[in-house]
Amino acid sequence: MNSGLPAFTRMPWMAAAALAVSVLALLPLGFVLWVAVQSGWQTVLTLVFRPRVAELLINTFWLVGVTVPLATVLALALAWLTERSDLPGARTWAWLAAAPLAVPAFVHSYAWISVVPGLHGLGGAVLVSVLAYFPFLYLPIAAAMRRLDPALEDTAASLGWGAWAVYVRVVLPQLKLAIWGGALLVGLHLLAEYGLFVMIRFDTFTTAIVDQYQSTYNGPAANMLAGVLVLCCLVLLGLEGGTRGHERYARVGSSSARLPQRQRLGTWTWLVLLLPTLTAALSLGVPLATLTRWLIAGGAEVWRWNELSAALTQTLGLAAAGAVLTTLVAVPMAWLSIRAPGRLQRWLESSNYLTGSLPGIVIALALVTLTVRVALPLYQTVFSVLLAYVLMFLPRAMINLRAGIAQAPLELEQAARSLGRTPAQALWHITLRLAAPGVASGMAMVFLAITNELTATLLLAPNGTQTLATAFWAHSSEIDYAAAAPHAVLMVLLSLPLTWLLHTQSQRLAGR
Repeated sequence: MNSGLPAFTRMPWMAAAALAVSVLALLPLGFVLWVAVQSGWQTVLTLVFRPRVAELLINTFWLVGVTVPLATVLALALAWLTERSDLPGARTWAWLAAAPLAVPAFVHSYAWISVVPGLHGLGGAVLVSVLAYFPFLYLPIAAAMRRLDPALEDTAASLGWGAWAVYVRVVLPQLKLAIWGGALLVGLHLLAEYGLFVMIRFDTFTTAIVDQYQSTYNGPAANMLAGVLVLCCLVLLGLEGGTRGHERYARVGSSSARLPQRQRLGTWTWLVLLLPTLTAALSLGVPLATLTRWLIAGGAEVWRWNELSAALTQTLGLAAAGAVLTTLVAVPMAWLSIRAPGRLQRWLESSNYLTGSLPGIVIALALVTLTVRVALPLYQTVFSVLLAYVLMFLPRAMINLRAGIAQAPLELEQAARSLGRTPAQALWHITLRLAAPGVASGMAMVFLAITNELTATLLLAPNGTQTLATAFWAHSSEIDYAAAAPHAVLMVLLSLPLTWLLHTQSQRLAGR
């Protein structure tokens, strides 16, 4: 095993910075444990083992247990149609299957509540959640399906297996990692989401925590709910890690470079077209039609340019600052993961991914409590907001940075140092310049994630701060849907580039 000691010795400040970031990343988990200890065992038992927590656990179980399977089935069906069948306009349908990511989840619920005002409870939560989050499953499944070796399917077919048997016994097992990873991502989003479920009037831990905090500022009760929510996240992570298995999915040798043969739909074509058509109509048509309807109903008056420009300016400022800061903070860990892989590095890196999987409400609540009790001058400041963004979105920057640094040859760094450059200069002038596409991609993903972020910004932003998301939320909470529509339109327009980037990267990585 490569311990990475030479790299740690060569650039000890990188190791120190990575260690500091990892310790910072564990702050929310440490906060939950600290509150539990401070509250006392009897208080913890009283606050956790009560009917309200049981109700929220049941809601969470049904929400995740119904939404994730439905989203998986929908994503698998769309991936097979766009990647393995002769569906007319497959490329267009593939883009439309990814496009719902450009619409924030709470805008999806806003659209559906406008169309069906009585859409409440578990049924409404599942419907809107599936339509908002199935692309998180579709993208990895479609990419994995494009990379599969068609020779395996040919061999199975030569043994007399039918198309359905080949799909179930050969194709599906090879999609296991993509399905499990996408399902985990959807599950974590369901635990973290706030705006969607408030509008649908479906209680989750996140909505209960925000209500507890905003109505009574009951610190222990909200913190214990946050603790249970963290445990739910850890259960999901454990289930995904324990059930994905250790099978080998990579093929040995180059095998066949040809694309798999697409199944002919024949007379079923027009009937099968109903699935992608209906999916696009419900996931994209309803939000776009609703926004158009409210914009027309509101007329020119809803375009309050002073308010919109202020919200847009603050959104862009926070997103730009958060993206730059998060990317800079991610550099030490990303560099160590490529130049000094080892057990210590993996432990440090895993702490960042663990915190990144936690709901934003838990991170925000930790920062609220800590700033109030320990560093009051930092309470509701830009610093606390940016710190929350770093903790929440660091993995997004790290993954892209790591991929970019991996493509920068180590020999060029060594050559730069042999010519008199310091390790820091070699990193800045050589490695990061060669990794510029990864840096830019990471910054773009963090930028657009911050653009649509709601809960942490609501709790931590300074008084008077209004981003597009919080301004939209303020108007929609007052049932002023017409005034909320322009903010939603701007968020969708800012999110479209990220969605297109995810779609094109998915196809590029799969070799299309």
